[in-house]
Amino acid sequence: MITLNYYDHRRCHSPTVFFPPRLLMTAIEHAMLREIHEQPEAIRRTIEQYVRGGHLDPQFLQELGKWANPYGEVLIAASGSSRHAGLAAEILLEDLCGLAVDVEYASEYNCRGTAAARPGSILVLSQSGETSDTLAALRIAKERGQRTLAITNHEDSTMAREATLSMPLAAGPEKAIPATKSFTCQLTALFLLGLFEAARLGKMTENEIGNRLAALEALPGLIAGQLPTWEQQLCQLATIYRPAATFLYLGRGIHYAIAREGALKLKEASYVHAEGYPAGELKHGPNALVSERTPLVVIATCDPSHEASADHYEKTVQLLRDLQKQKANVLAIVNQGDRQIPALVSHCVEVPAAWEYLLPILEVVPLQLFSYFMALEHGVDVDRPRNLSKAVIETA
Repeated sequence: MITLNYYDHRRCHSPTVFFPPRLLMTAIEHAMLREIHEQPEAIRRTIEQYVRGGHLDPQFLQELGKWANPYGEVLIAASGSSRHAGLAAEILLEDLCGLAVDVEYASEYNCRGTAAARPGSILVLSQSGETSDTLAALRIAKERGQRTLAITNHEDSTMAREATLSMPLAAGPEKAIPATKSFTCQLTALFLLGLFEAARLGKMTENEIGNRLAALEALPGLIAGQLPTWEQQLCQLATIYRPAATFLYLGRGIHYAIAREGALKLKEASYVHAEGYPAGELKHGPNALVSERTPLVVIATCDPSHEASADHYEKTVQLLRDLQKQKANVLAIVNQGDRQIPALVSHCVEVPAAWEYLLPILEVVPLQLFSYFMALEHGVDVDRPRNLSKAVIETA
């Protein structure tokens, strides 16, 4: 048995000594890394709760009617990583279902008063189901007579009990304060919610829904197959990017939510400042920050079969050409086999091809690993960052 001390992770990319990623995970027993590796199985379990024989569970589809409203409006209230999952859901539910979706910080929603209550359904997202701001938002919605849906990792949580309808995750216990598997399971549940709503509203055919479910069910295997490569790459890249003072994370469309989540994960795990922006907003101020000590992390994936995704990709390629002229230091998340972007950036991490609305689940995993290894580079107790706490600390 090889024992590594807290800082020996640097040996994983030594030119003379290499410990395979699985050995690294065993030797450095951080809950965050372990939970990153548990994501394929957690996602698989979450899917199995709502899919029966390749079809959406008809019982849950019937139950969903208790939450749906005739106005086609949805308000999502959440905090932290859960709000970023909500931002992804906003794009998903609007594009697939034609719903009108707004996403609020739960803490801000609670301060707006009751005079201008909208008639829409309320969706609350919380890993623990006990987050105080989000729980308060749920209770305000109930007082207004609005229908509520809670997506949490605890089926017996306060939110799950008090909401009109509960859609529990199956992430399992999450001990590390930085959310990883609970976040990807939220994205999974929200994707399923989008399919349920599309079925209920007649926005997708049964065949289309079956194809999308098959693509979702393939994700755990894709992630499991990439994790060893991602872990080795991001361990190396964390050493390269360690001197950076701050990062700008960029994404377009649904990928902007993942840029926000990647930036938050870096801040809370490693204490390195980072901000997430829509890629098109870089030139409206943030570009002034770009320098040798302010690199960019750009989500530059593409689903060529999706018109908006292809358009976003071309715009991102042009942005990266401009950044290359500025001699910007860029780490890009790209599709496997991309030939354009590697020539324009400093470093690339590849993710498998997927449908536009499933790419976020793949993209966020290497960003989680980057945050983890950056935390180790800076000597941070990654499972218990300072000044942060979870509403529920897992003990199992």
